[in-house]
Amino acid sequence: MFLKQFYHEGIAHYSYLLIASNQATVIDPAREVDAYLELAAARNVEITQIWETHLHADFISGHLELARKTGATIFAPAKANCLFGHQPLKEGDILELEKLKITVLETPGHTPEHVAFVVADLDRGDVPLCLFSGDTLLVGDVGRPDLFPRQTERLAQELFHSLHDKLLKLPDFCEVYPAHGAGSLCGREISNKPSSTIGYERLLNPALKITDETEFVRFVTTDMPPIPDYFTRCSALNGQGPALLEKLPEIRPLSVTEFAAKTRIDGCPAIDTRHHRKYAHEHIPGSLNFSFDLNFPLFAGWLLPPEDEIVLITDSAEDVASAVRFLHQVGIDHIAGWLDGGVRAWKIASLPTASFSVFGEEEFLNRLQNPSEMQLVDVRQVMERAGTDIPEAINIPVPELRQRSAELPENKQLILICQGGARGSLAAGLLWQNGFRNLVNVAGGFDDIRHLFGY
Repeated sequence: MFLKQFYHEGIAHYSYLLIASNQATVIDPAREVDAYLELAAARNVEITQIWETHLHADFISGHLELARKTGATIFAPAKANCLFGHQPLKEGDILELEKLKITVLETPGHTPEHVAFVVADLDRGDVPLCLFSGDTLLVGDVGRPDLFPRQTERLAQELFHSLHDKLLKLPDFCEVYPAHGAGSLCGREISNKPSSTIGYERLLNPALKITDETEFVRFVTTDMPPIPDYFTRCSALNGQGPALLEKLPEIRPLSVTEFAAKTRIDGCPAIDTRHHRKYAHEHIPGSLNFSFDLNFPLFAGWLLPPEDEIVLITDSAEDVASAVRFLHQVGIDHIAGWLDGGVRAWKIASLPTASFSVFGEEEFLNRLQNPSEMQLVDVRQVMERAGTDIPEAINIPVPELRQRSAELPENKQLILICQGGARGSLAAGLLWQNGFRNLVNVAGGFDDIRHLFGY
C-alpha cells in the first residue's frame, strides 16, 4: 500500500492518492486533477475509484474531472443525494481495492451526509490501519457543525456521537488523515500537523476531552469563525456536479481597449493580483487587490459574484495561471481574460490610475498625533482581535465592508489595519468602490505596530 497526501494552498485542503497494488483511489480530490494523474502514471497504476467524504463547502471538488479522465467510479454519501452518476454509500458498506478493505462509517455533524473511510490492509491484517476522516475529526480540532444554521444544535449532537460512538472506538494506532489543515474555516483551531492518530487525538484534542454531550455542544457552537457566503454555493455545486474545466470559456489576453470595455461598459470586476504595495502605489481605478500574500481563494469566493465575468491584472503569465487556479477552486468560473501588458500598458494608453498611502511605523505614529483628522479601521476578523483590540478603532472585518461602509466617517482619513497588510489593501479597494478616497493602509498590518499598543 502507498499513500500520498496533497496539500492545496489557500483553502488548506488535503486530498489523497491511495494505491493498493495496481489500482488506486483518490479521496476528496481537488478540482485540478493533473497531480493525481501524473503520480498514478509514474507508479504505473490505474485510478479506479474516487471517494468523497461529504459535499465540501469551501472548494469545488474534482470528482467529475477525475471520473471523466480515468473512468473511475465515484463513491459518495447516499444522504448527499448527488445528481451525477455515483455509487451511494451508507453505514457498514464495505469497499474493496485489491487487498485493501474499506469500511464506511456514517459520521454526520460537520454536514448531515458526512461519511468516513476506515482502511485495513489485508496483507498485514484485518484491523483498522488508517482513517480518512474528512472534516469530522481534524488534527487538534473537530469539524464545525454550524454551516447549516437551522440545524446547528442537532448537528453538534450528531458530531458528538460520530466521534465518541464511532471514531474513538478505533484503536489508538489507527492513523488519521483529515480533509483540512490549519487555515481552513472548516474548523476553529486546526493544527499545522498534517496527520495524526486516534490515540494522539484522544489524548490532546481539546474537543475530544469533553465527554459530556451538553458541554460539547456548547463548546463547538460558541465563538466560531465567520461562515463565508460561498460555502452554501460550493456545497450545492458539488452535489449537482461542477462544470468540467474543459467546458469553461476561453481565457485570453485582452487589449487595453477590450479590458476597458469589459470593466466600464460590461461592469466586469477587475482583480489585481500584484503585491499590495505595488497596488497601493498605482492601480486601475475600481480594481480590487487579491494579492497572492492574501488568502486568495477564500476571499475571492467570499467577495466576488460567481455569475459575473472576471478580468485579471497581473505581473506575468505565471500569475495569470495561479489566479485562475485559485478562482476555479471556489467556483469563480467566468474569467474573460487578463490585461495584456498589465498596468504599464494601461498607463501607456494615457488612462487614469489611482493610489493611496502606505504607512510604516513612524508615519503611523505621527498620524496618531492628530486623532480628530483620522479614523482607525481594524479589518481583522473577530477571533483575530481577541485580546488585542485597538483603542478608538472601528472594527469591521473585510467581507462586512460591503454592507457596513456607511458606518465610517466620510470626512476623515481612514487608516486601515489588518494582520499583515494584504487585507488592508483589499479593504481599500472595496472602500474606493463605495466612494471613499482618503485611504491609508498600514504596511505590515497589526503585526508591525502591535507593540505600540502594548501587545
